[in-house]
Formats: sequence, C-alpha cells, structure tokens
Amino acid sequence: MKGLSRRALFGACFACGSAHLGLQATPVSAQSWSPPAAAQRCPSRWGPNDRRGSMNLLTPDRIRNAASMIREGRKIEMGHILSTTMPFFGTRRFDVHQKQTFWNPQENRRGSNEELVISEIGQVGTQFDGFPHQTIGNEVYNCVDLPSIMSRTGFTQMGIETVGTIMTRGVLIDVAGQKGVQTLPDTYEITVADLEAALNRQRVELREGDAMIINTGWGHLYGRENARYVAGCPGIGVAAAEWLIAKNPMLLGADNWPVEVAPSKTMPSASLPVHQIALVVNGVHLLENMNLAEIVASGRNEFCFMMQPLRAQGFTGSTVSPAALF
Repeated sequence: MKGLSRRALFGACFACGSAHLGLQATPVSAQSWSPPAAAQRCPSRWGPNDRRGSMNLLTPDRIRNAASMIREGRKIEMGHILSTTMPFFGTRRFDVHQKQTFWNPQENRRGSNEELVISEIGQVGTQFDGFPHQTIGNEVYNCVDLPSIMSRTGFTQMGIETVGTIMTRGVLIDVAGQKGVQTLPDTYEITVADLEAALNRQRVELREGDAMIINTGWGHLYGRENARYVAGCPGIGVAAAEWLIAKNPMLLGADNWPVEVAPSKTMPSASLPVHQIALVVNGVHLLENMNLAEIVASGRNEFCFMMQPLRAQGFTGSTVSPAALF
C-alpha cells in the first residue's frame, strides 16, 4: 500500500480494535487544573508542622488489620528486578561492576566477591517517591521552602529514611482487566468511571489508609520495549487522581513510570500534574514501575501490602521491592 507505512497501518488497526473494546482515545478533558496557591494548600490537614503526610495513616490498628489478612502464608513480589536492562530517563543509570575482592590465605581458601554499583538509587526500577522529589515552584509538601531543607548530602527534612516500613491493606484496581485487554493503549487516560467500573467488577471497595494500586498493563513492556515504555503511558488523569486522593490513600501505585497518564490530557502543555497533586498538594506518596503481572494472574484484589524503603538519609525516593501477602 503505497504512501502508508506498516507502522501507520498497524496503528490504525490497533485504534479500531481499541474502539471496539470501548478504549477510544480519551478526548482532551474540559476540566482544567493549575497548581493551587500556597494559601489554598497549606497548612496540610495534619497541621503546619507535619512532614509525614499520608504516612500519618499508618496506625497500629491498620498494621494489625493488614496482618490479619495473611491466612495462607503466600507472597507475591510486586517489584521488578534491578538490572542494567531497566528503562531509564535522561542521566539516570544503573551500572554494575562485579569484582573479586581477594582470596584469603587461610587453609579453608575462602574467597570473596562484591559489586560496585553506580546508580541514582532513589529513582530507578520499582521506585517510591518522597516529598522532596517534586515541587510547586520552590515549595515542597506543606509549603516547606525547598532551599531551606537542601544540603550537599541530601535533604534535611522529609528524606525517604523518615518513611519506614509500610504495612497496610492493599487493593488492586485492574483497569486493563476491566477493559478486557492486557495493556491499555498508549497515553490512555483512566477516568473516574474506569476506576468505579473496575472496582465494581472486582466487588471491592476502597478504604482510608489503603495502598491503592492500578494495573494498566504497561508493565508488560518493562525491560522489553523500553523506548516505548518511557515515551508515554496510560494512567490516571487529574480527575481520577483527585477522586482517589479524596478517599485518603496511604499511597498510590501503578505499573507505569509516573502512575499518571503521560502526557497529561487535562494539561497537554504541563509536566506530570498528578505528581504535584499527590506529593506536593496532598502529601500522598507515589509508587511507580510496579510488576503486577503475577498479582493480576492470581485474581487477588485485596491483600496485606508490605514495603520498606531504603533508609537512605535525605534521599528523594527509594528503589523498593513491595510484596502482597495473603
């Protein structure tokens, strides 16, 4: 077919198939959003001196309730393996240099092996975003002045080491499954209606303090089609993010790289507005690049969610390995 590339033809066929499944390209939303003024977002609901945000919801009762969900003693990992084949952005890197350190001279001939890793360890792989990671202007969560907490060796407040081990009820919101596809189309915006439909299909409700995790299916590209993976992705839009945050999650997670749709449909000229809505305005952490294939295949929609960020002082985030226990 002269004048029509195979790529364009494939794209047209994919679009037709997507429309048949009710996955038409999401039109640009009539809703608009812009970062609220400091007086509108501060102080936070936990007061002007708060630095923990949604982690204030990590109460002893929630930990006990999460532990009570473990009946079978099963565990499903929800993090990708750290490797040099991961998708990266910009100057982020993960270089591993294996080294044999020495052979000990003792009779038992004990040898030692180590590795040297050169990496931005807070923002690679399955990663958990802390509050200093994002700003509105020069302010982070609760209108804290960014320069006032910066130091050469890390942030002096709200570093990822302040989060600690997280244990709470986890809920999988399988939007891709609700749509009947393995992977949502590139840059598909998940709406409130999509979230409600998925939750109704799964017969599960969201509760305050949940780890709310969204399956877009984009994780199937991770480490396989890295260029496409980082070029854009399906995810929640501004309206869906605000709807979820109104339910007071402990964190929002997804199997894509920003949790949100990229590029934004509400603000096509803006850069990741949901990052600002979650981290800066509402103090809700984001969990990105999750590996959800096994938990989706298990059919489990509710589970004990457990994760421990690195105790890395002053870091903006942490590579993590979250798990579902049941």
